[in-house]
Amino acid sequence: MKAIWNDEIIAESNDTVVVENNHYFPENSIKQEYFIPSTARTTCPWKGEASYYSIVVNGKENKDAAWFYGRPFPAATHIKNRVAFWKGVTITE
Repeated sequence: MKAIWNDEIIAESNDTVVVENNHYFPENSIKQEYFIPSTARTTCPWKGEASYYSIVVNGKENKDAAWFYGRPFPAATHIKNRVAFWKGVTITE
């Protein structure tokens, strides 16, 4: 699977986990040079607290467009430190 934003592949892996129609990519499959840690946080009742990254590609920023669960609740340990996307990031094979 590939995550693409602003015509650039920002993550690629054959080992994604699908939860609630979102592909969670292994942390080591994202291209770190495009990711900036964000202070944004949200809470899911069964996954726990999500942390966010903003994505910057070719000078264009997509704020809080990627998220991960660094310390998920027990029901979501299978997505620990995996990164998912939204806000216009395309997921494709």
